[in-house]
Amino acid sequence: MPRKRRAVTRVVLPDPKYNDIIVTKFMNCVMKRGKKSVAEKIVYGAFEIIADKTKLDALEVFKTALENVRPLVKVMSRRVGGSNYQIPTEVNEKNGRAIAFRWIISYARNRSEKTMRDKLAGELMAAYKKEGNSIKKREDTHKMAEANKAFAHLRW
Repeated sequence: MPRKRRAVTRVVLPDPKYNDIIVTKFMNCVMKRGKKSVAEKIVYGAFEIIADKTKLDALEVFKTALENVRPLVKVMSRRVGGSNYQIPTEVNEKNGRAIAFRWIISYARNRSEKTMRDKLAGELMAAYKKEGNSIKKREDTHKMAEANKAFAHLRW
């Protein structure tokens, strides 16, 4: 919590092709070293690959994949009486979307395809079908929260 005033959230302009703010935020997460044009090419290229392979609207596949990966609960470490407990907490939509972005991008970078476009398209299609590493990460997080449900009374 800030001591002085609430943090100002920046207004992000929607992307030029799909006119969607979530796609712009995803592009910003893909971006490295401020190279937005490279991130744009990667994301739009991945969307084209998705549209070609699935014969569906790429934006709908993206949003469904994002919704499939977004966690509902997470565990936070808290020190109580000299020992650390993993306390399950609910995740709001904005934070859950940011976590889903991170998981999708990190697991896409670890895939074995040749280009980042192919990797990202593969991970998004796998998440759309509810398979792949990012979905596994979500399930593991939910299992961990379920296992530590007994410590939920320790949260504040």
